[in-house]
Amino acid sequence: MGFFKEFKEFAMRGSVVDLAVGVVIGGAFGKIVTSLVNDIIMPPIGFITGGVDFSNLKYVMTAADEAAGVAEVAINYGTFVNVVIQFIIVAFCIFLVIKGLNSLKKKEEAAPAAPPAPSKEEVLLTEIRDILRNK
Repeated sequence: MGFFKEFKEFAMRGSVVDLAVGVVIGGAFGKIVTSLVNDIIMPPIGFITGGVDFSNLKYVMTAADEAAGVAEVAINYGTFVNVVIQFIIVAFCIFLVIKGLNSLKKKEEAAPAAPPAPSKEEVLLTEIRDILRNK
C-alpha cells in the first residue's frame, strides 16, 4: 500500500503536473507551427520559386517499379527544408518567451530590499548614545 501512496505523492507534485501541461500545450503548438509552415509560409515561397512544392522535392536514387515490386528509394530534402523552417519558428518563439521571463526576473531583482530593522541591541545602544549626548 505504501508504494501506491508514494506514487500518488510523486504524480501529484506540482512539477509533474506542470510538465504534463507543458507537453500537451507543446504538442498543440507543434501542430500549429506545422500548419503555419505547410499552409501559409511554404505556398508563397513555392509561388516565388515558380510553383515548386517543397514537400515533394526529393532526389530519387532508385525509381519505383510496380511490376517488379521495387519501392522507390529517395532522399526527401524538401520535407527536411519544411522541418528546418518549423524548428526555426519554434526556437524563435521559445527565445521570445525566455527573454520575456528573464526581463520580468530582472525587474523583480532591481526592486531594492527594505533595510532590515535594527536589532534590540542596536536600539538600546542608540538610546544610550542619545542620553550621553544630551548630558
